Amino acid sequence: MGEEELRSYNGSDITVSFDSARCLHFAECLRGLPAVFDVKARPWISPDNADADSVAEVVQRCPSGALQYIRRDGSAENPPDPTVVTVIANGPILLHGNLSLAARRETRAALCSCGRSSNRPFCDNTCHD
Repeated sequence: MGEEELRSYNGSDITVSFDSARCLHFAECLRGLPAVFDVKARPWISPDNADADSVAEVVQRCPSGALQYIRRDGSAENPPDPTVVTVIANGPILLHGNLSLAARRETRAALCSCGRSSNRPFCDNTCHD
């Protein structure tokens, strides 16, 4: 992943990171907290526009794992146990759990099911182009 794909947005109590190469535009963030996640604003993520608990809850809705967070106290997302697998017809395979993918620890991921992604094992929506 290149530097241009991963960005961090610092708030007073929580930092949200965004990996553009993994975003599949489910828009859970935009619907969940439009005051924090606003694609028309710069920066588009403003963590201090809501309390840290609300920001964390909405970030955890991101099915691809493109959004992640860490709180100022060092705590991060606690994944479900057992891992939850959701297959989307003609789309990615969504994983949510204690994962080890592409040599890094993950809690959420959208994996390619068509085999054409240029970002494998992650889905990049190639099957929808």
